Amino acid sequence: MGEEELEQEQEQVVNPWEVSAKDGGKIDYDKLIDKFGCQRLDQSLIDRVHRLTGSPPHVFLRRGVFFAHRDFNEILDAYEGGKKFYLYTGRGPSSQSLHLGHLIPFMFTKYLQEAFKVPLVIQLTDDEKCMWKNLSVEESKRLARENARDIIACGFDITRTFIFQDFEYVGGSFYNNMVKVEKCVTYNKVVGIFGFSGEDHIGKVSFPAVQAVPSFPSSFPHLFSGKDDLRCLIPCAIDQGETGKMSASDPNSAIYVTDSAKEIKNKINKHAFSGGQDSLEKHRKYGANLEVDIPIKYLNFFLEDDDELEHIKKEYAAGRVLTGEVKKRLAEVLTELVERHRLARSAVTDEMVDAFMAVRPLPNMFD
Repeated sequence: MGEEELEQEQEQVVNPWEVSAKDGGKIDYDKLIDKFGCQRLDQSLIDRVHRLTGSPPHVFLRRGVFFAHRDFNEILDAYEGGKKFYLYTGRGPSSQSLHLGHLIPFMFTKYLQEAFKVPLVIQLTDDEKCMWKNLSVEESKRLARENARDIIACGFDITRTFIFQDFEYVGGSFYNNMVKVEKCVTYNKVVGIFGFSGEDHIGKVSFPAVQAVPSFPSSFPHLFSGKDDLRCLIPCAIDQGETGKMSASDPNSAIYVTDSAKEIKNKINKHAFSGGQDSLEKHRKYGANLEVDIPIKYLNFFLEDDDELEHIKKEYAAGRVLTGEVKKRLAEVLTELVERHRLARSAVTDEMVDAFMAVRPLPNMFD
């Protein structure tokens, strides 16, 4: 590897536990796609999803929020040929409540479940957070159940969804697969991939196998017995790398699903970096720089109406709409989303969490 390549490599770090760019800059997604051997999720694939499911493509697909894939075309080939697949995603329960960034992969996974009418397994890696965040086993398990409430509140279909926490489920067939994976990965390889050091404890070194095996159907004999060739689709998200600008690393700026309307408004006004000009006269003359505007980025995620979004962007870029107006609209959109989520979460009982986590067959999961 040449000096220039090495420098580029060090400019951004993307692994399961850290996402950062040099000097707090932006993540270069093209480099990321190249490094991880992915392909762009292009319009032809989006059109194909629309045709196969009959469902309008999700806002996250239409606007490139989910922007890359590996072998998604193979899943679609199989689906078109009458073969089903299952979905797998997860959450590391390190906090009592979720912020809006945490919701994004679950919102998208719900769309995929509904559009393709397929089963879903959701892994809560309470063991991971016990190891990485130095939480007690008991606290990690408690947080897993709390996070399960937020996940269930996203509206998943209980007849097609199995949620499990590692501390309760790992064993049996799941553990058989873990050992098989562990035997395939050398210590040098895992250090090379994840950057572990000699100071990391042995639990961390072997943990990647725990997150790998839910992608094998034989890890869930109560669901997929006799279906060892079933394909698995894994929706996952990376942090957007907007450090210092409504970042998850700063709880005072990230918007949580527990925030009140007033807190949401204050966080947007105080922390949402604006691409607008610093005086009214300049703004009217030059307009806003949408590339760096955080309220526009949030609206791109959470404002469903394409026409309204395009109108706001056009008028804001032309200087005819002010930063304050854009922030006001964003506060309305996010407050409505958070209120809807809070209402749904308040209806999730302990019994519902138990029901989603029960090790049980899902008889009509492919119907």
